[in-house]
Amino acid sequence: MDDKINETINYYLLKREGILNYFNNNNNLTAEEIIENAEELSILEYKITALQVALEN
Repeated sequence: MDDKINETINYYLLKREGILNYFNNNNNLTAEEIIENAEELSILEYKITALQVALEN
């Protein structure tokens, strides 16, 4: 079970990295793009945290 959780965490970390790179490499983002990506980033952070807590228990 821990392997699947770690695999999922790594997947979400990769997605988070992609969003952060998108933010950092674009100077012409619209407010809508920022909001949409920030929402997805927030969801990913929540999922990552929840999975890390599950690993500890």
